[in-house]
Amino acid sequence: MIDIKNLSKDYINGKASFSAVKDVNLHINKGEIFGIIGLSGAGKSTLIRCINRLEEPTSGKIFIDNVDITSLDKESLRLTRKEIGMIFQHFNLLAQKTVFENIAFPLSLEGKSKNYIEEKVDELLEYVDLTDKKDSYPSQLSGGQKQRVAIARAIANNPKILLSDEGTSALDPKTTKSILSLLNRIRNEFGITIVMITHQMEVVKEICDRVAIMEEGKVVELNTVENIFRNPKTKTAQSFINSLQNNIEDEIINPSDFEGKLIRLSYLGQSAKKPIVSKAIKEFNINVNILSGNINKLHESNVGHLVLELIGTDVEVENAISYLRNENVHVEVLQ
Repeated sequence: MIDIKNLSKDYINGKASFSAVKDVNLHINKGEIFGIIGLSGAGKSTLIRCINRLEEPTSGKIFIDNVDITSLDKESLRLTRKEIGMIFQHFNLLAQKTVFENIAFPLSLEGKSKNYIEEKVDELLEYVDLTDKKDSYPSQLSGGQKQRVAIARAIANNPKILLSDEGTSALDPKTTKSILSLLNRIRNEFGITIVMITHQMEVVKEICDRVAIMEEGKVVELNTVENIFRNPKTKTAQSFINSLQNNIEDEIINPSDFEGKLIRLSYLGQSAKKPIVSKAIKEFNINVNILSGNINKLHESNVGHLVLELIGTDVEVENAISYLRNENVHVEVLQ
């Protein structure tokens, strides 16, 4: 659906230059919800704005349905943008226009008839549960209601792709959850491909199928959400996961304070529901000290983590670790 190849974006200020995006390669599948996460300044917003050429790439290619949009002229780009909706962190609504007029705006630009616009906007208002706000102005709406208006406007022209640039970061947790539920419904019912830019791991956990982690303009890790949670490869990924867990592991666990072998377990899906550790204790001559643990409920599965101290002979401890790995548990030895 979306292929990004060797994409870079540089900004030049006089003699100085800054690379916001550096040689990024990504493939985003049709109909998936794809997350791009990173800290402020990681380059994620610049990257998403290159997808619809609100920012012009310095080098590289972007293909949408096998069409190289970086080579399109202005008129061809305008037609392509009709198939790419976008929602923003601060909603970008027209303050002097009503909810109806905000949603109707892109349809008016396309020269749709008055009857078509009225029917389409009424349909969208019902879809985002804002029928009673039809004649209200943005200043009369809550943050969540404003974002629902922005989403309705973004899908008014039946796009193939929806880009969300920090679309939930200005919202409280409960409202964020409702907006994510709406976006998931849009994906499922209309088959729209959604690209989510965020710095909130809660968003990735709740809705995304796959996620790319950006750092200093580069994609440093790319995987399914389940595998990122199960076995993060980079410190950046681990820090985002830790932020979800109110993680105190680094504060309380110093390997030199323990006589046994410290291990971190990560288990996915059905493995998270099995008494695997209890079975290991019964099967092998070891004692187990549980130091920390949690289970994260993801979009389509669960990922659990445990940090354990295994106390016993070297042979029994290694046998227990082998058993855990055979039960489809990822085991990381901490010392």
